Amino acid sequence: MHNVNKTIVNEFLLVGFSSFQKFYNIIFYVVLLSYILCMLGNIAIIALIRTHPALHIPMYFFITIFAFLEIMFASVTVPKLLSILANCDYSISVIGCFTQMYVLHALGETECFLLTLMSLDRYLAINNPLRYSTIMSNAFCYVLGSLSWIAGFIFPLVPTAFTILLEYCGPNEINKFFCDFAPLQNLACSDPMLSNYATTSVTITSVICPFIIIVVLYIHIIRTVLKIDSTAGKKKAFSTCSSHLIVSSLFFGTGIIVYIKPKGSQYDKFLALMYTIVTPMLNPFIYTLRNTEVKKAFRKSIRPFHKLLLLSTFKSLSSKST
Repeated sequence: MHNVNKTIVNEFLLVGFSSFQKFYNIIFYVVLLSYILCMLGNIAIIALIRTHPALHIPMYFFITIFAFLEIMFASVTVPKLLSILANCDYSISVIGCFTQMYVLHALGETECFLLTLMSLDRYLAINNPLRYSTIMSNAFCYVLGSLSWIAGFIFPLVPTAFTILLEYCGPNEINKFFCDFAPLQNLACSDPMLSNYATTSVTITSVICPFIIIVVLYIHIIRTVLKIDSTAGKKKAFSTCSSHLIVSSLFFGTGIIVYIKPKGSQYDKFLALMYTIVTPMLNPFIYTLRNTEVKKAFRKSIRPFHKLLLLSTFKSLSSKST
């Protein structure tokens, strides 16, 4: 009888922002606007890359996958947060909570692996340009992209299983706006040591290790770029890497601070806003504003609409003058 799961909690309450209830209307519209911009921006990036043959290269293949991941990543948490802000509906079922937790971490770890692949792609393009097209073939890119998804959804299985097996028989309030490992482990009536250890181990493997690999690769990239004689060549090389470097810094910076500590803290929910809402919203603009090839493709895409607008304006003015 000792091994029987004694969980009696039927639901959890996501009360992360309950102390800011008088600001719910403002927060709701800010989050809603951010979510809409995130969806539109990432969909636009995907459509732009898919419809312009000049962007059908490995770097933009990975950016397409990343944009799709950002859409899914934000959609796991934001709809529930909007429901909390609009209706004060804090409750989430036990199954829904564990499902949200697993999917969120699976997508997050997939992003970690994908960002590592994107840095590897830039490393090969700059450090080994003659063999780049041979190594990064379409088939190889598809294999790498598939492996990032597979690894991302396998790694969180163990800590999720250990967290589900904990006993929840007391408090059910989670001081966040989504279900996460540390808050759930802190609510458990049974010893969460194994669950904490599994969470930390997976974090080191799927977050810290990719981050270290990215840092090492970029050290080599920067050393290679600095050896380029022409200023124009250096600028072009850095321009292909700067967007990815900014995105990686935003994502890994907040993620490492939150998940390297198994017990979590009261400030994690604010950092979580960065990587669940703000970063997915900003990424399309970072890739657009800092990437010459994307800006060229974007101008080509809007050119027909611009001509159509000018033509309709001219016809309108002509009809008024007659």
